[in-house]
Amino acid sequence: MSDIFANFPVGVQLWPQAKRRSQHLQEGYNFSLLENSSDTYHFSILARPEKVQAAFKDFASSMPDEAFFILEFYTTEPNANDQDPPAPTIHYSPYMPVNEIIAAIAPYWDRLMHDGFVGFGLANNRSSQEMFFSEEKILTFFSDNHLKLTHLLSKAGIQHRPELLLHTELGHDHLSLLCLERENLPLCLQDYSDRDLDYAYFCQELVDELGMYPVEESLSFFFSRNEQKQIDEILSQHPGYDEIAGDDFGSLLLDWNDFVQECCSGFEGDLWEYRMGLQLRDVLHQVTSSCEEPLKGRIMDVLKEPDEKFRQLLIDGRKRLDSPSRTSAEEHFWYNGVIGNAGYELRRDLIRNGWYKP
Repeated sequence: MSDIFANFPVGVQLWPQAKRRSQHLQEGYNFSLLENSSDTYHFSILARPEKVQAAFKDFASSMPDEAFFILEFYTTEPNANDQDPPAPTIHYSPYMPVNEIIAAIAPYWDRLMHDGFVGFGLANNRSSQEMFFSEEKILTFFSDNHLKLTHLLSKAGIQHRPELLLHTELGHDHLSLLCLERENLPLCLQDYSDRDLDYAYFCQELVDELGMYPVEESLSFFFSRNEQKQIDEILSQHPGYDEIAGDDFGSLLLDWNDFVQECCSGFEGDLWEYRMGLQLRDVLHQVTSSCEEPLKGRIMDVLKEPDEKFRQLLIDGRKRLDSPSRTSAEEHFWYNGVIGNAGYELRRDLIRNGWYKP
């Protein structure tokens, strides 16, 4: 029996001129070291839906008890006047038991699998494991245990192909389920209503059910277990930070971004809460000032956008909220002045502390 791959999810369609090369598309996977990493591997897999599902479930069963679900879909309509093509929005769930995530997505599995406007995955930063099935229907894995993962893929019946050709290298479209004629849908989806086939509705249902929140693409990152061990060692040697050594460092990065976003929209907390946000950035600075490349550069890449947003919010930069002798102004720029759109409670506390007069 030929192993030429022709069983795409229905949301992927090759262009007519690309079909002449389609005989070169075969199920399989390849892998390589992740850029700027010495111990983390990136896997790309092309496989039929049932094998993707088998690999997904086997990978999920190999993860620790908790993980977070990743869901990517378009939340805005394309605008003909836009210079750049629209981009999907990434959503993360909180960490929760893996079996609860699998149970929650089970009723949506076929729609998630086949809709060309939807991508989804599962990750645990502490165990350095992540998988994602993209809107273009390529399954990717990130892992620092490539031998274990190759065994898992072999178990799912997916072969290693070093020269793997992907349809993303050919002309193709990825389509939402509503773009397809009813008779062209898989049998398992033909009885669904148009509303239930609309990714905007069923994705939002999952977002609500799992308590998911949007995450900017620039905040997508992956740290190996060795890198997280380096971070833990740095924090454990710093007085006051040893209690958070062992926490998910990725969550600290997301928390800083959330704090900056809250400040952008108008910070409603008091001075104590504001200082807690600044001290979160202190923790991140302790790591970046103590670790070496390439880890330092990768963390700074994640921090670049929220840091720049926070710089633009600051006013009264000649004064600082901490002692001027403690650090240089540039080294801890987040203490230079205060945000310009302080809410009532923060402004009240700043007045009480003599920051400025009303």
